[in-house]
Amino acid sequence: MQILPYAVVVFMSLSHQLAQAQDGVLDLSALQNYANQTKPTYITRDNTPPNNRITNAGATLGRVLFHDRRLSRTDSVSCSSCHRQERAFSDTATASVGVNGTTGRHSMRLINSRFSAEAKFFWDERATSLENQTSQPIQDHKEMGFSGTSGDPAFADLVTKLNAIPEYRVMFTMTFGSTAITETRIQQALSQFIRSIQSFDSKYDAGRAVADDGQPFTNFTAQENAGKLLFLNPPPQGGAGCAACHAPPEFAIDPNSRNNGATGNIAGGTDLTNTRSPSLRDLVGPGGQSNGAFMHDGSLATLAQVINHYNQIPANNTNLDNRLRGPGGLQNLNLSQTQKDNLAAFLRTLSGVNVYTDEKWANPFNATHQLQVIILPADAVTVVKNTNNTATILCQAAPNLSYQLQSSSDLITWDDILTLAADATGKIERTIATSEGQQFYRFIYTLPES
Repeated sequence: MQILPYAVVVFMSLSHQLAQAQDGVLDLSALQNYANQTKPTYITRDNTPPNNRITNAGATLGRVLFHDRRLSRTDSVSCSSCHRQERAFSDTATASVGVNGTTGRHSMRLINSRFSAEAKFFWDERATSLENQTSQPIQDHKEMGFSGTSGDPAFADLVTKLNAIPEYRVMFTMTFGSTAITETRIQQALSQFIRSIQSFDSKYDAGRAVADDGQPFTNFTAQENAGKLLFLNPPPQGGAGCAACHAPPEFAIDPNSRNNGATGNIAGGTDLTNTRSPSLRDLVGPGGQSNGAFMHDGSLATLAQVINHYNQIPANNTNLDNRLRGPGGLQNLNLSQTQKDNLAAFLRTLSGVNVYTDEKWANPFNATHQLQVIILPADAVTVVKNTNNTATILCQAAPNLSYQLQSSSDLITWDDILTLAADATGKIERTIATSEGQQFYRFIYTLPES
């Protein structure tokens, strides 16, 4: 008896002939690690809800949704259009360009969004969770255009649009167990991907791994250590007091923070509702370049301008955080130029390297926005002949999908043996009885009906 391993892919999205180039190819049988990334032991804050923990399948789906321009009315704007990986998932433009105008606020950096006690999102905290936030830009008339108003299609029309795309029906099945595409599931997948974006390979992290914040870091320069003390210590102790609102080691915003003294509006006038900010990690890129303008209105272009702003708060407002007030008025730290330079030097140590280029967060589409999905690689199946007229079939497929195992004696007529589900890692293993003579085996995947 001859047993020949044989694997067949009967479904491949967008194209039935897989391109040799890896650009624009997503292998669902070998998912990136999103769920079990390492993080430092000193990172303890986490706003992940119990009902939406990060999974490899869910974050993979979220990655595709995040970078897919088809989530906009005109197939021209994706989440990543305004949140670019090479800019710490922010934008160099003050106002990002949408399908029908520009954004009302500067695009917030998304790095380490998970690692914060603050669970609300947007600069004005109008979203009660990251899940709630993720679908609002899609439903914004100016940003992505599925608002259901002003002549726009509704979000339900986007669901219909995605249902017609075979690879989404596969990936939603892989993640959630059925082909059903809903706003809740879109929110969950996008949130898993965004929460997976983490940056902990900075110069600060190398120092923090061997010493507490209050101690000098041996890998820091004297200037960086002096800046760290300024950041940590409150003004009465000669510091700048930054840690009161951006506590290390996460450097996320305190949930109780109010307005920070930046009151401008990109469109003109004032805006006092902004009480949220991204983590201070990756304020600048690994080479020191700006990842975009600072503040919700993009009014400050450099770290030096940001430090000058907090050194002397320019004006009072009714929503100003009390921590930015000083004796008899507004905060005036009277920092010397040397102290300002020291503080800027420390803030630059918070930038990592890997997050800017790691494939797991990169755009999976090719230059013409095509995406081919591998559901069952051609070499995925191994057949081991046993001594007792049995054979063990092993397959590395896409996780959580069901495959039909078939047999044939002539490679023309195939008989169904049974349906097997891949586990959470994509593994399938089954021992079956074999017949005498030449026998061939294969797995196939057939897209389920919606």
